[in-house]
Amino acid sequence: MLFNIGYLILVTALVLAAFGVLLGFAGGQLRNQRFVQSSFHAVYAVAGLVAIAAVLLWYGLLTDQFQLSYVWNHSEKALPNFYKFSALWGGQAGSLLFWTLLLSIYSVVVSAVNRRRLQVLMPYVNAMLLATSAFFLVLLVFAANPFKQAAFIPEDGQGLNPLLQNYWMVIHPVMLYLGYVGLAIPFAFAVGALVSKRVGNEWVRTVRRWTLIPWMFLSAGILMGSQWAYMELGWGGYWAWDPVENASFLPWLTATAFLHSIIVQEQRGILKTWNVVLIWLTYFLVILGTFTTRSGVLESVHSFAISDVGPLFLGFLILIVFGFLWLLFKRLYLLKDEQAIDSYSSREAAFLGNNWIFTSITFATLWGTFFPMFSEILTGERISVAAPFFNKVNGPLFLILFLLMGIGPLLGWRRTGMEALRRQFAWPLIAGVAIGVAAIFLSPNPWPSVGLAVCAFAAATIVQEFVRGVVARRVTNNENVLVAMGSLIRRNGRRYGGYIVHLGMVMIAVAIIGNEFFQQTTNVTLAPGTKVALGGYELTYVGMETHEEANRTESGARLIIHNSDGRMVGSLLPKRNFYPKTPDMPTSEVGLRMTLLEDVYVVLNGWESGGSTATFSVFINPLTIWMWIGGLVLVLGTLIASWPHPVRRTTNVPAGAAVAAGGD
Repeated sequence: MLFNIGYLILVTALVLAAFGVLLGFAGGQLRNQRFVQSSFHAVYAVAGLVAIAAVLLWYGLLTDQFQLSYVWNHSEKALPNFYKFSALWGGQAGSLLFWTLLLSIYSVVVSAVNRRRLQVLMPYVNAMLLATSAFFLVLLVFAANPFKQAAFIPEDGQGLNPLLQNYWMVIHPVMLYLGYVGLAIPFAFAVGALVSKRVGNEWVRTVRRWTLIPWMFLSAGILMGSQWAYMELGWGGYWAWDPVENASFLPWLTATAFLHSIIVQEQRGILKTWNVVLIWLTYFLVILGTFTTRSGVLESVHSFAISDVGPLFLGFLILIVFGFLWLLFKRLYLLKDEQAIDSYSSREAAFLGNNWIFTSITFATLWGTFFPMFSEILTGERISVAAPFFNKVNGPLFLILFLLMGIGPLLGWRRTGMEALRRQFAWPLIAGVAIGVAAIFLSPNPWPSVGLAVCAFAAATIVQEFVRGVVARRVTNNENVLVAMGSLIRRNGRRYGGYIVHLGMVMIAVAIIGNEFFQQTTNVTLAPGTKVALGGYELTYVGMETHEEANRTESGARLIIHNSDGRMVGSLLPKRNFYPKTPDMPTSEVGLRMTLLEDVYVVLNGWESGGSTATFSVFINPLTIWMWIGGLVLVLGTLIASWPHPVRRTTNVPAGAAVAAGGD
């Protein structure tokens, strides 16, 4: 009875969401305040009902209500409560409910914050957010009911997918969903701006923070997923260009381009069409990515099984495409640029180049991801596209992107004179060339040298900007270095927070270069007491260790690590975990020793006769820790950039001048 009520709650939420969509658009068009207020009430009511439904499903999971098909399929009595709670987003129906819950929470916050502001835009924003909620409620009501019940109560459940029984998989999907779902907000504002014909800077200034926060969550989610792959899948890497990995990466690319592009609209009143197209493309890719993981059209270790939601997703995607194109066509006359780009040696020109590179990477990744599906439709044969294609195509594009990331802050708005170019570029170029030349001695392959040179150039640009800002404040205000640094960040968080984000990206790029070009690996079978040498380390196999957990058996192989001097520096215990509920799905847990210079990374592949011999894959992964450090720096920079700070407005920006409020 209780769970029947849960289904009725979802039906009621769907009716209210549809009602709110109609009232939002009607209230905005007719300027009817009663309709507008009703759209706000619909947002709050839908959020409350969806929250109750989610709590009911959590109750079912935590109390082993196996009469619910969802609980039976994704939980078991022996499953730790930690994973029972996270099982809400471990399956198809539960993840869709969680998606809807987060969107409802976002919608309430957006409506509450802007209820007395942006009164022309908010009815349409409410309507668009409720329209997205309504679509997911349609999925829950008609195709993926999380409260579907069996005719009897099974004694136990089938258990959660072993790959999801990892601490990163508890928080990683939450971060991804917070990013994915949150990117519906800037799209709702863009639609509101187009429908209301308010396409100036007002919606852009408002939407910036509502894009930054989801972007931060999405970035963190992608990096957490990389950490999960690095630790759990046991292949020595963190990114395989898997279709579901790409599904999260695609909207990140276009959202990043949008965050850069709106700076130009704020400062110069140009790239208006770019901005609405980029945020529409971001929203489209979010829905496409959600469709990809839930329809079964692409094969992935992350995706859900084929289900009835695919056709509904496809219909919604078609509606998004044609609905937006129609609206864009109707409002295109309002999106004319107020000014032209005066010179290629200007910051706005660099940002435009930035947009083109981001969209090129997006197209290449999208094409490679869906090519197997297209090839099967057209030829009847599924032709796989693997990592070498993405690396070969996207690698040079990312190199250009990082070069632009270093060049952009060195250029002024409108035009940069030759003397300013010489002064701005001198030290970053020296740093880039010096590091590039030094890197030549590390590898005969020129690509890592070029990549490290570009990273050094971009990092030197960031350092130079901070140094000049600190020196200026010390001269004008007689502040010490730390106080001056704090003042810079506090007074102009957008600019310097952006630089910190760029620094995090440079760290991530350095880690990728180290892992891609300097990784060492070997496969070896050892008996107790024997050793293997690799990359200046000796690993000695000691023997097997077994440990019983509530719902699995952990079998690990102990290895002792000595460095090149013969000194013991640690021990590792790579494991294989076996689950009684899914005996054909053992999982790996790598043995890992991290340092700032390199990781010693060991995978246990198998063993014989209780451990008389064991087979390992051993990797030395240089600089990989900087990917995770860079992720933390990126999050810190995003928080600084999105923190409220005094707005500095400038007009008639002179050639070559740097604008504090709009710097990036």
